Amino acid sequence: MWETPPFAPVIKDGKMYGRGACDMKSGTIGALYALDAIKAAGLKPTARIHFQSVIEEESTGVGALSTLQRGYRADACFIPEPTGETMVRSQVGVIWFRLKVRGFPVHVFEAGAGANAIMAAYHLIHSLQKLEEEWNERAKKDRHFKAVAHPLNFNPGIIKGGDWASSVPAWCDVDCRIAVLPGWSIAECQKEILACVSAAARDHRFLSNNPPQVEWSGFLSEGYELTNSAEPEAAFAKAFGAVYGGTVSDRAFTALTDTRFYGLNYNIPSLCFGATGAAMHGFNEYVDLEPLRKSTKATALFIAEWCGVEKV
Repeated sequence: MWETPPFAPVIKDGKMYGRGACDMKSGTIGALYALDAIKAAGLKPTARIHFQSVIEEESTGVGALSTLQRGYRADACFIPEPTGETMVRSQVGVIWFRLKVRGFPVHVFEAGAGANAIMAAYHLIHSLQKLEEEWNERAKKDRHFKAVAHPLNFNPGIIKGGDWASSVPAWCDVDCRIAVLPGWSIAECQKEILACVSAAARDHRFLSNNPPQVEWSGFLSEGYELTNSAEPEAAFAKAFGAVYGGTVSDRAFTALTDTRFYGLNYNIPSLCFGATGAAMHGFNEYVDLEPLRKSTKATALFIAEWCGVEKV
């Protein structure tokens, strides 16, 4: 369903198309080019810089965490996610979990004598959608997310079940993702998910006596709010003004980034700013090249302002 080859970059109308072109190859390459720009200007930073390009940002984030666990530290962190040239002020956390539903298999000619695990899983999904609605109502009171329509998204992302089209399925596994707000307790949110699934099971003929299992299957990430960051933000504000003019707009981000590890776990202020694009994780993903050039220039000027530079 791609209009261009997903693994071959295609430039058209000021956009580069390709899988990952926006998220997150644009930021990775932009950060490298920012360092190259400083060098091309005949300068070098007067402080140490760690350039980190790590795996698993999309699936637990353990790549960034591993660098911190190895002892890498800094006075500030800058992550060039494609944020639409806005500064991420607050971002959601994420919980992944797997619903494991069991049924009772029979030949489909007597389907009523069995219990369809796939249909039972849909019953649980509908109940979790109601929990999603409740959490979004709470989000309307959050100072950053109250202006964002439906910031907390529940997604049943993978479903597997059954063994044979003519047998009532005996099992169904559903991998789900749901977001939480900064400041919300992951443990308390887990309890709410368990309570929701338990209540839905009690309201089901088969599941009431054969309760489903919930497994925590990956992300268990708190949300993050940028705090204690006046100095690096001032440095970036100067860089942004030089490139764009005016002041940078703040953004409440409905996905998560690796900033949380630096800010929450190691008290390192972590800025997140990058280029514009669209269709991340989808078909025909692209990054806008002129905004990428601008965000790269702003990154270079931020490094120069924050770290200081001297002639080579």
